[in-house]
Amino acid sequence: MSFFRSLVYAALLVAGSAAQGAEFTAKVVVVLDGDTVMVQRKGGLVKIRLNEIDAPEKAQAFGETSRRSLSEMVLGKQVKVSSQAVDKYGRMVAHLGLDGLDVNAEQIRRGMAWEYSHFHGNKALVALQEEAKQVPRGLWALSDPMPPWEWRKLHPNVDSKPPVASVPVTGGTNSPGCGSKKRCSEMTSCEEARHYLTQCGIKTLDGNGDGVPCDNLCGGMK
Repeated sequence: MSFFRSLVYAALLVAGSAAQGAEFTAKVVVVLDGDTVMVQRKGGLVKIRLNEIDAPEKAQAFGETSRRSLSEMVLGKQVKVSSQAVDKYGRMVAHLGLDGLDVNAEQIRRGMAWEYSHFHGNKALVALQEEAKQVPRGLWALSDPMPPWEWRKLHPNVDSKPPVASVPVTGGTNSPGCGSKKRCSEMTSCEEARHYLTQCGIKTLDGNGDGVPCDNLCGGMK
C-alpha cells in the first residue's frame, strides 16, 4: 500500500472512530447493488445503504460491475457495521468494515462508485476518487460516466429505493422487505433468490421442488 493511500485510510479510520452510532457485526447475505447490502443479525435482516458513496443503479451502465465488486468483497462474510442514520426510505445508512478495510472507501478507490459525502466534506474519499480518475480506474475509464443521481432523474419510474431496513425473519409475502418479486427473471443474484424463497416464501422460484431457487442463477447447487 502506498504512503498516500496509507494516509487516506488512516484519515478514514479517524473519521469513523469519531462517528456517534451503533456498531455491530453481521453476515452479508445479499448484495443488491454497488452500495446496498442486506445483512443477517440476531432477530432479523437489515438492509444497509453504504454511507457517503453513490454507486451506479443496477439498471444503469456499469451497475452490475459495481455490484460484483462489492459482492466479491463482502458477500457471505462477517462485517463490522457502523450505523450513522436511517434514511427516508427506511434503510440503515452505515460504513462497513472488513478485516480493517473500509468497504465504502474501497468501492471509491476501485472506481466503482462516486464519492457522495455531505458537501464533499470527506476529503479522504475525495482524494480516493481523484486517484481513481487519474489512473483511470473502473467507471472512470468510461468516456462519459453518468452520476447515478443524474440517471435517476432521467429514469424516475425505475424502482431504485429499497424498502424498510430492519425486518423480522418470519417469512411470507407480506413480510416487510420482501417486495413484490415472484419470478427468477426479477432476481439479480442467487443470494437474492434464496432470500425470496426462504424468507418470503416465494415457492415459484423453486419450480422442481429441490430447495434450490432459480437454477439459472444458483446452478442447481444445494
